[in-house]
Amino acid sequence: MIFDPVGGDVFDRSRRCIAFDGRLLTIGFASGRIPDAPVNHALIKNYSIVGVHWGLFRKFHPEKVTEIHEDLMRLYEEKAIRPLLYKEYDFEEVPEALEELADRKTYGKLIAIP
Repeated sequence: MIFDPVGGDVFDRSRRCIAFDGRLLTIGFASGRIPDAPVNHALIKNYSIVGVHWGLFRKFHPEKVTEIHEDLMRLYEEKAIRPLLYKEYDFEEVPEALEELADRKTYGKLIAIP
């Protein structure tokens, strides 16, 4: 499964490296370019391209959002998933963290400690 909030060239590269029978989740187009998806490639590698509009999903299925959140927290507590963390910041360092994020110097999650 590939989670792609960037689109553009990242989507193109994701299509090339996706595993047979994989799923490519299209979350957004932060790159600014909406990519094309030749369906013959999806057919040959037997993968799915799934659009994920979380805001609309939350509007139509609010009870599912709570259920999904609880499942994710359980998996995290069981150490079955490990989010990619970039760095933890003291609350006073939040402006610095936001600048690093805006300058695209980060990867993963930035954590602000109150």
